[in-house]
Amino acid sequence: MTRTLRDRTAIVGVGATPQGKLPGSTSLSLAVDAFRAAIDDAGLTKDQIDGLLTFPGTTAPEGPLNYLRVGEALGINPAYTGSMVMGGGTAGCLVQMAAMAIETGLATTVACVFGDAAKTGGSRFDRASGWGDSWSIYGMYGAAANSAVAASRHMALYGTTSEQLGAVAVACRKHASLNPNAVMRDPITIDDHQRSRWVVEPLHLLDCCLISDGGVCVIVTSAERAADLRKPPVYLSGMGQAHTCETIGREDWWYVPHQKQALDKAYAMAGVGPADIDVAQLYDNFTISVILWLEHAGFCARGEGGAFVENGRIEIGGELPVNTAGGNLSESYMEGWLHIVEGTRQIRGECGPRQVDGAEVALVTGRGMTLNTSNAMILTRNGVTA
Repeated sequence: MTRTLRDRTAIVGVGATPQGKLPGSTSLSLAVDAFRAAIDDAGLTKDQIDGLLTFPGTTAPEGPLNYLRVGEALGINPAYTGSMVMGGGTAGCLVQMAAMAIETGLATTVACVFGDAAKTGGSRFDRASGWGDSWSIYGMYGAAANSAVAASRHMALYGTTSEQLGAVAVACRKHASLNPNAVMRDPITIDDHQRSRWVVEPLHLLDCCLISDGGVCVIVTSAERAADLRKPPVYLSGMGQAHTCETIGREDWWYVPHQKQALDKAYAMAGVGPADIDVAQLYDNFTISVILWLEHAGFCARGEGGAFVENGRIEIGGELPVNTAGGNLSESYMEGWLHIVEGTRQIRGECGPRQVDGAEVALVTGRGMTLNTSNAMILTRNGVTA
């Protein structure tokens, strides 16, 4: 007999600290502040949290933000706990783990927590890419180099242009200008994008995500319990993950084909498809990432992502609003955690001037490590009718 997690659990609380450069903050203090904001959002107390999942982070100068340190700081002794490192794919995977723990009775209410002081700590995310044998002999330093390969190949095969990458950056910045909590709020143009300096050709500075301090927390509980809490539940209607342990030796590695597998699983669980999505929060460590996600998610065919983002199609008011808070590119780089927060708030209708009218179904994606891990979630207002 096949069991499904469709609509069995819901996000009931989200919390985020201020973002940007926050002198005097630590990864731990930011995580604690985000947790407090999330339980207040849900109308819960810390004693009602019996599950704790954390992302230790990659930049905390004071050491990894594991569940022991966070649990001690919060003053809780969870029945279910753990830490996971999957880069920008961690947030979505932890929320999915929370749903599984609740469904199996290991916990009733799980807090997924992240904090990072990367900006204050001076992190540059510029270490050599690859595992084991370093790719530094090829000049591959950092995530920008990995995505530059993807962008170059997409351009060579499909005629994608730098200006089309710029359209992604412009849309995210336009949305961030409507978000008082975004780090980068000044509007930009395609010309601004084109004039920004190279980081790793063909990626300009404005093709690249930010480095930020901040904390985020997402609280998950059962659908039954969610109905009695402060905010309307946001149901986890579909979930999917897909991973590969192959890297640059795989010919199509640059296209991250496993991302489509994660999306297909999420669509199948929820019983929806691309035409049902009202708003999308697509992991955008680089502009090319959004173009690849659009193709994998079925909003356009392979090779057509560049053309799809033109003429305001992914802006609020367009056919498919994407990254409505500004994303990693302009809101803040919280390694995908804020994408879940924004998806939740859009479904609740809490986003003010950036609210997408009638948003009832949101797609949220994450990816991380050396392009090896991916996940997708379908968030809904009323669940999905079978």
